[in-house]
Amino acid sequence: MSVSYLTALVAAREAAGAQDYPQGALYVVATPIGNLADITLRALQVLQLADLLACEDTRHSQQLLRAYGLDKRAGQWLALHQHNEAEAAQTVLQRLALGERVAYLSDAGTPAISDPGARLVAAAQAAGVRCIPLPGASSLTASLSVAGAVAPADAPQGFVFHGFLPTRAGERQSAWAQLAAEPRTTVLLEAPHRMGELVHELAALGERRVTLARELTKQFEEVATLPARDCAAWLQHSAQRSRGEFAIVLHPQAAGAGSQPSRGDEVLRLLLPELALKRAVQLAATLTGEGRNALYERALALRRESGPPG
Repeated sequence: MSVSYLTALVAAREAAGAQDYPQGALYVVATPIGNLADITLRALQVLQLADLLACEDTRHSQQLLRAYGLDKRAGQWLALHQHNEAEAAQTVLQRLALGERVAYLSDAGTPAISDPGARLVAAAQAAGVRCIPLPGASSLTASLSVAGAVAPADAPQGFVFHGFLPTRAGERQSAWAQLAAEPRTTVLLEAPHRMGELVHELAALGERRVTLARELTKQFEEVATLPARDCAAWLQHSAQRSRGEFAIVLHPQAAGAGSQPSRGDEVLRLLLPELALKRAVQLAATLTGEGRNALYERALALRRESGPPG
């Protein structure tokens, strides 16, 4: 532990120590997504007080706590991840029933958004347990805050969080079709080894603006906003860009697109390489609400534009 984090522990006790931390409560604790300095003072205080730490990965969380000069006994750690969340939640409920303070941490960021934790919270709520959020770092809000994604005044406002795309081809294609038809800002997450596939898929969105946020809060952080068709070139510009986790923000659909591809066009461009023409038109009509006859004509035109297969 560095002197700076020793000072942080002291500051946590002074700033947050006098607050109420009820026993028999579940504390959902956000942790840094890369930069250790992004921990909150209240999180440090709760981690000191917690009788049990339920963690997505206990080894990772042990390293995190030791970086702040905190340590817990072996019996104060519990692995709770996507593969055992339902069963491990019962252990947490037993400890809560004894009046213990239980803190839940995912590997990085805010639990129960893209990480485990939602089932645990649901079980605790069903048992009448108080669930206390300790807000903090999140790649979702961090990427949105620097995207500059502004929806037109007459367009749907807000954003959609999609998280990680499916890995199976058919499910992924359907997910992309829905994303292309969604006019609001949309946030995705992606692992580095699948970014090559993702930027290829993004190209079908043409001029739609996209923010690629890589290694947020870390030393080699990069944030770039550019047309979707240029994302592949951006990724290929440097081998370094294929490393690290990504948050991707699809900006809202432009109002009065004019010469821009319609939502139906964007969906068809994604579906036609994978599906028969008739099925692609049916799915595009369902997703966009546009007329099948017009979509069928556009599908034929897009097939002609792409040229013969092979």
